[in-house]
Amino acid sequence: MLSDIHRAVIGTDGSDRPARIAAAMAPHLRQPDLLSAASCESCPNGYIRHLLHADREQGYAVVALVWRPGQMSPVHAHRTWCALGVHTGSLTEGFYALPDQAAQPVQTAALLRRSGDTSSGPADPDLIHRLSNLSMANAISIHAYGADFDRFGSDVNLLY
Repeated sequence: MLSDIHRAVIGTDGSDRPARIAAAMAPHLRQPDLLSAASCESCPNGYIRHLLHADREQGYAVVALVWRPGQMSPVHAHRTWCALGVHTGSLTEGFYALPDQAAQPVQTAALLRRSGDTSSGPADPDLIHRLSNLSMANAISIHAYGADFDRFGSDVNLLY
């Protein structure tokens, strides 16, 4: 999978890059041996990221996120492109809008993302979403971001 993601990263630019990376992930997502046991470990305090690959030269990183039941991301947009795919379990992706003069985003839609499903988007402060594990089992998703792993805190999410 990582070599397919790499080819998609270096072979594209512009607004279609995230969708092409998601498409590169898709054929691999349901493979039971995709991740090592260490990359599937969860954390009781919140979802956890496991670094799968970092490419400083091309400026991207791929991580596995492990979600226990009830865990969710903050409501956020991305400062960089992002592509994700669900490896195991299911996640709910909520979509939000920031109405004029509103202090907080308002949820406008939600989609259930099951094993094998993908989602992607460019860097855009108006593409606001949240991922949640609303199921009764752990879920694992694979994410590729156009940022160095050590800069995820400042370069990836725009929190609301």
